[in-house]
Amino acid sequence: MSAGGRVIRTRTVRALDAYAIEREPLPVPGSGEVRLRVRACGVGYVDALHATGRYQLAATVPFTPGVEVAGEIDAIGPDVEGLSVGMRVIPLISVRGGFADHVLVSAAQIARIPDGMAFAEAAAIRANWLTAMHALVDRGSLRAGETVLVLGAAGGVGSAAVQLAKQSGARVVAAASSEAKRDFARQLGVDAAIDTDPEGWRERLTDACGESGPDIVVDPVCGPLFEAAFRSLAWNGRHLVIGFTGGPIPSLKANLPLLKGAMLVGVDVRQFNLKQPESAEANRARLRAWLAQDAVHAPVGATFPFDRFRDALDHAASGAGLGKTVLLVD
Repeated sequence: MSAGGRVIRTRTVRALDAYAIEREPLPVPGSGEVRLRVRACGVGYVDALHATGRYQLAATVPFTPGVEVAGEIDAIGPDVEGLSVGMRVIPLISVRGGFADHVLVSAAQIARIPDGMAFAEAAAIRANWLTAMHALVDRGSLRAGETVLVLGAAGGVGSAAVQLAKQSGARVVAAASSEAKRDFARQLGVDAAIDTDPEGWRERLTDACGESGPDIVVDPVCGPLFEAAFRSLAWNGRHLVIGFTGGPIPSLKANLPLLKGAMLVGVDVRQFNLKQPESAEANRARLRAWLAQDAVHAPVGATFPFDRFRDALDHAASGAGLGKTVLLVD
């Protein structure tokens, strides 16, 4: 402990070879803070963009990637009650610099990890579940009995959306590019899984939905099927735009929402947290309660040891994995 802790850092956010593992003194928690010994850090597509200077918000250097961690409390600052050293927790807000041995977090924004949950799974929950919750509940107004199409269903956000939609009483159809990904979605409980070959895709989607279109499209991909999915929506349908892992950003003819009586709805959790803090806090409270009940889970995909952080970021950017990529910090 006296030698300080490891941290992955760059002073020029351009490419992954600009990052190195450094050592720094242990951070000291201030009033209302705790220090976590990080055991795992979730790695998403946005993390990979941010780490290489391709995200819409520029990183401030020196920069350490990682916003989603799980670990143990190893120091407690003043004015913190009800917590103790050794507790296994996750922060319910983004941290700064999660690719490190230690981070400081607000004591008010942590949640206990269920006893039987591994750190890797815990590190994969927060961002994906809060995004799915904001998308389906706040923006999509999901109702029991509706049909939800999830694009990218084998990814982190997609897998959370599948589980949340099923828990909410929806029929769920997954679209995924490979049989392995479709099998993965089936294991999560989808009612049907279809491929992503554009030829005849809308007909296969209609069959999977039960001779109608989906009421909601969950879309973290916005790839070649973007317009076809929107055209397939049922009356009063909602197409939830979450991200653009599918390549160039697509466009949509303005007459289509009119003809379908449908809505193209943006989902931006970062701005939701800034502009609607009370609603965002209510969602975090709901997630904290689900964790306490051991009622929320996340499929862990590929895991990487700390010194292979570049491989972890590359893998998260590729879109080839199943579930959430996780960097192990043991």
